[in-house]
Amino acid sequence: MDPHEISETELTGQSRSAQEKTPLLVMRAVSKRFGATIALDGVDLEVCAGEVVALMGENGAGKSTLMKVLSGAHQPDSGSMMFDGKSYSPKDPLQARLQGLAMIYQELSLAPDLTVTENILLGMEAGRGGILNLKAMRQTAADAMRQVGRPDIPLDVPVSRFSIAQQQLVEIARAVAIGCKVLVLDEPTSSLALRDIQNLFALVNRLKAQGHAIVYISHFLEEVKEICDRFVVLRDGKSVGGGTVADATHGQIISLMVGRSVSELYPRSVRTPGETVLNLDSVAARTVPSCASLQLRRGEILGIAGLVGAGRTEMLRTIFGLDAVVSGSVTITSSSRSISANQSSGKQKQLSKANPHDRWSQGVGMVSEDRKNEGLALNLSISDNIVLPVLTPFINPERLDTKTTVWCDKLAMKRQSVQQTVASLSGGNQQKVALARLLMHDSDVLLLDEPTRGIDVGAKAEIYRAIDQLAQQQKAILIVSSYLPELLGVCDRIAVMCRGVLGEAHLVADVDEQILIKEAIGEREDFGALN
Repeated sequence: MDPHEISETELTGQSRSAQEKTPLLVMRAVSKRFGATIALDGVDLEVCAGEVVALMGENGAGKSTLMKVLSGAHQPDSGSMMFDGKSYSPKDPLQARLQGLAMIYQELSLAPDLTVTENILLGMEAGRGGILNLKAMRQTAADAMRQVGRPDIPLDVPVSRFSIAQQQLVEIARAVAIGCKVLVLDEPTSSLALRDIQNLFALVNRLKAQGHAIVYISHFLEEVKEICDRFVVLRDGKSVGGGTVADATHGQIISLMVGRSVSELYPRSVRTPGETVLNLDSVAARTVPSCASLQLRRGEILGIAGLVGAGRTEMLRTIFGLDAVVSGSVTITSSSRSISANQSSGKQKQLSKANPHDRWSQGVGMVSEDRKNEGLALNLSISDNIVLPVLTPFINPERLDTKTTVWCDKLAMKRQSVQQTVASLSGGNQQKVALARLLMHDSDVLLLDEPTRGIDVGAKAEIYRAIDQLAQQQKAILIVSSYLPELLGVCDRIAVMCRGVLGEAHLVADVDEQILIKEAIGEREDFGALN
């Protein structure tokens, strides 16, 4: 048997250590149907006090529905739940919260204009006869923030003034304040920088040591390996496996999630880089980047690493003409044309003003990290989104559908038809729509900003395969990603941006995660150390 393959029964069930404990939370044979759709089909889950259990599965596997049943947002059609040794069937989220279960969603549910104290005590304000006991409320909030390790965060400031990481801590403090016993974290690191992730993990370990039971939902296998004790996998609404995290490989977990053996998450074909098609020479924008130089060749995948705020996204926006070049030059050599946005000599600094329309005509396409607000028109059809840059009233609808169907098929996009709205697609398939737009217009240079953010492992594998095939077709690909295993897995070279300055690009064989992180925080490293 292939060492990466594993039968669904081998990892099914609880670990030996979990069996020896009395579970704090037990869900047995939970089922939920929406019309003809079976969302949950006899799902089991149990979590012990002082344990972190990863709930894993592709988008649509049933994770969200299961958590909504747990939190009282949905009522199960059948099955049973036990909480702290007692029967548990909350009628709504408030009742679940009062019984000791707290949900921290990926999209935080805070009132931005209310203070930290007001958010922590929202719905549980101390007082009598309509008069609030502000002193008691402040004391409770201060104690909660102390328990999550951030007593320094001001209690009387609106939460809108804090970073996403700090807001997340406020929401966890709210859970602590109500005396939660079970905490559910849904994709908690999706919008966090590296240091914030490390701080969150420290907090999770602290809560675990205090006896909290934690359900951790994540698509990042490295996170699961680092922070979780056990994992449970859902697929098509069913429990298909689980076990001790330390005893399972990435390949085994992925195989359970997608229902097939995935021997290579990061496919890498033989690549032969050709001519340079994108050249940046000391490019600076109004804020960041302050200095970015690189050369990108046909048939090459070049990754850009760095901390949040270093200027990676802004660099792509500058290349694509969304932000202005204030000094230096961006030169695109695509097909038979070579067009440059550069600084003229002499004291006058006149620049040709490139814009996205110009870049499209030069063979440059971009996929935004914010696909919902910038990258896609969610209420339009798949077909309309793919041809959006050249959409006119004179396009033949039937011919349009035929052409867009070809690209959807090439990317294995799951859809009912190309007239389906993009909003109705999963995150992974939405990302494929954005990629199909670039492919249909035969872009030579692809700028991909966080191309797999928020999508499941199965969809990631398909995106990586598509990117590898594009490199084989001599497309030049520039990828920005905060996920270092992704960059190391798919790229030929990686450059690190630190405080607006782009460093030299190095061969993937010469770097590892530690080296990349050190350069991202401004520490120099010997890049030949791995050779």
